Amino acid sequence: MTPSDIPAVNRKLKEAYHRVKAPIVDLLAIQTRDPFRVLLATILSARTKDACTAAACERLFKVVTTPDDLRRISQDELEKLIYPVGFYRNKAQHLKALPDVLEQKFGGVLPDTVEELCELPGVGRKTANLVVAQGFGKPAICVDVHVHRITNRLGLVQTKTPLDTEMALRQILPTRYWITWNSYLVAFGQTRCTPRNPRCDGCPIAAYCDARETNVER
Repeated sequence: MTPSDIPAVNRKLKEAYHRVKAPIVDLLAIQTRDPFRVLLATILSARTKDACTAAACERLFKVVTTPDDLRRISQDELEKLIYPVGFYRNKAQHLKALPDVLEQKFGGVLPDTVEELCELPGVGRKTANLVVAQGFGKPAICVDVHVHRITNRLGLVQTKTPLDTEMALRQILPTRYWITWNSYLVAFGQTRCTPRNPRCDGCPIAAYCDARETNVER
């Protein structure tokens, strides 16, 4: 795949996206239009399947919708609400610390830049980019394992880490695709271009894929 193929591949990925269930953070962003809840959902979603994240968010958002709600709730109660998401104890600690860090560093207002969001507990570049894109609707490239894997399989990038992939895509991918690129590739990676035994037969973007003939799991 070359950069000139991006518009055609994007069209096919968009068509495939609308035939499957959207990733949980996408759904929450559409339903709530609330960057704070998108942040909480994104933190919970790390190393956790979407169904588990959705159930945890449903329980959590009945009790917590603002930083003040987080400040009032105990860590034990937080743990019970979000269990069994991956690393739930660590995530509860991060959530519990969030209101004070927000107040001390940003006057209680959730920032809308990747660099500032990365100053919050439990937030790395993947989470920050997703909150900027899905929570605030601003251009940002969120690179998770699916985006990293698929863009390398396609041959659009040749990178070793998700951070390298993000930096490469910032140079290659037109800004108009930044917000949706993660959504399309996550859905595609969950349903077709999986880590093991990808379903290459009938793949709508096979003609653009460098790995299609070897079925390389890279």
